[in-house]
Amino acid sequence: MNVLLHICCAPCAIFPIEELKKEGHKPAGFFYNPNIHPYSEYLKRKDEVEKYCREVGVNVTGSDYDLGNYFQKISCDEEPKNRCPSCWWVRLERTAGFAKDNGFDAFTTTLLGSPYQDQDVIRSIGEDIAKRLGIKFYHRDFRAGFKSAHDLAKKKGIYCQNYCGCVFSEKERIEKKGHK
Repeated sequence: MNVLLHICCAPCAIFPIEELKKEGHKPAGFFYNPNIHPYSEYLKRKDEVEKYCREVGVNVTGSDYDLGNYFQKISCDEEPKNRCPSCWWVRLERTAGFAKDNGFDAFTTTLLGSPYQDQDVIRSIGEDIAKRLGIKFYHRDFRAGFKSAHDLAKKKGIYCQNYCGCVFSEKERIEKKGHK
């Protein structure tokens, strides 16, 4: 099956790409993350995704930064339980549309590999979008490979960020470190 993998960052792509290939699928990557702030961080993550995908022989397409669309669609509520689902929806909807328009059999996301994201909500969003657009959402819990993939990324010198990407998550990271 030709599967379009929404990729949030290179370290999170490692395990899903390996697993999709092991299962006999033909994965391709899609980098659409208008949530990432600042723009320099976005460019750094995009560059790392492109380098990693070249290394493992996976085609990757990048979409525009589209910051305006992101801020129009997310909740202005800073609580993760309220803002994150809107962010996931924006990114998965664009991924699904690209997958359908370009002849993929299904789409999925590296977000399903993060122990920090709500898997049930992501699955529900993916399935809702799939039903609405008429393309399959490939659900797979990739969390088992999160730590080993990030360890490998560090060993290979792949950039590993220390926050989800949005301005709110960066603020939370800084506040946890005691810098208010």
